[in-house]
Amino acid sequence: KITPKNIKAHTTDLSLKGVALNCSKSGFHPAHSRAMRFYEVAEDLNLPVFFHNCHSHGPNAVLDFAQPFLLDEIARTFGDLKIIIGSMGIPFVDQTITMVAKHPNVYADLTISPDKTWQVYNIVLAAHEACVMEKLIFGSGYPSATPQDCIETLLGFNRLMAGTSLPTVPREELREIIERDTLQLLDIND
Repeated sequence: KITPKNIKAHTTDLSLKGVALNCSKSGFHPAHSRAMRFYEVAEDLNLPVFFHNCHSHGPNAVLDFAQPFLLDEIARTFGDLKIIIGSMGIPFVDQTITMVAKHPNVYADLTISPDKTWQVYNIVLAAHEACVMEKLIFGSGYPSATPQDCIETLLGFNRLMAGTSLPTVPREELREIIERDTLQLLDIND
């Protein structure tokens, strides 16, 4: 088990490029004092932290701990720490967009669900209207969906709006999400 105390030693041994936490499922507040010590080490080692708090809510998960607003203290305290909010923070998408807009080093993983086109549309439109499209990182949630299906869903949802008065998102902005060099964005050396 990796702790803040021994993460430095394991970074090289395990070739860590980042860490993933699921606060809701694991039942701990993201800004708990022990977690804050962990983020200090992660920032020092330039390890991005991915908060995967969605799609794993079982009856014992603490939904309160999945709220992206709880990451605000972390982002304020560790300004150089790269933070990624998984799955757009669903069901707290508005909080995620606020966090991404507020903090320069907070990003959001746009994991696409090809069978939830309307949800994808609303999330992407909200991000577009908030002018945070450059902070979205493409994800497929593989093996739940293939990358190709997710790309087709993202690029194709504007067609569903054809003939309606609903707003669309410029295709160039959608392509940028897919083609973005995430490793460079997060300063991860390959």
